[in-house]
This record gives sequence, structure tokens and C-alpha cells, in this order.
Amino acid sequence: MSDINQTGVAGIDAQQLVARALEARKRAYVPYSHWAVGAALLTESGEIFEGCNIENAAYTPTNCAERTAFFKAVSEGERSFAAIAVVGGREHEEPKDICAPCGVCRQVMMEFCDPKRFRVILGTRDGVCVNETLEQILPYGFGPDTLA
Repeated sequence: MSDINQTGVAGIDAQQLVARALEARKRAYVPYSHWAVGAALLTESGEIFEGCNIENAAYTPTNCAERTAFFKAVSEGERSFAAIAVVGGREHEEPKDICAPCGVCRQVMMEFCDPKRFRVILGTRDGVCVNETLEQILPYGFGPDTLA
């Protein structure tokens, strides 16, 4: 990995994506876990879709921030993605540790992204901590190519 702050798309760096994820995190609806997560999804064309986690009393209908961002983008016709920044931590506290995507979110990424090129950026209140490919965080991933 070269520079941790590079995304390689439309002049957007990882630090800018983390800042957008921190903003999205402020809108999280987390009355049960009090664990607020924000995500900022960068398309290949340079557009950014934000998402936050949205909990539900029945738990199963809860949606993660990463999937919220992806579903918003896909519902608007986007299909080409470059990177996602994710931040999370206790509600009303600044994130001080990284918050990695859950397995379900990684699987959604696998559906829409090239695992060798798509960047997953994990940040904190202090900036970027991890900037890796989807393939690095989901080795042996199962995606559309598997079924081809």
C-alpha cells in the first residue's frame, strides 16, 4: 500500500471520506446498542453517498451504515464504486478505535465492487487508520464471478 490517504478517484482522499463518514455518523439511529456508525461511499465518478446505521427494536431489520450507503447509491442507479470510509463507536463519543464492517456488509461490497481495487478505509476521530482493499479484508470472498 502506498499513501494511506489516497483513493485514486476524482481528487478525493481518504481523509475527506472519513470526514464525511463522521458527519453521517451523527444521524445514526441507535436507541438500543448506542453504537453509532457512519459510512461515506465514493463512486468511480466521484459522487459520495453517506449512510448511518438504523436500528430496530426487533434487531433483525436493523441496517448497517455501509449497507445504507450502498443501497442509497444502487437505488439511484450507481454501480461503480471506488472506496468506502467507515467510522464508529459509542454514541455521543468521538470514535477512538477503528470499526470494521461486519460480514454481511463485506458481502454486499463483494456484490458490487472489484475486490482487488475497491478500498475500505477505517478511520477514527484522528483520521485514517486502515486503507486496504476489499480482497484484503475479505479473503476468498464469494461474489458474482464465483457463479460465472
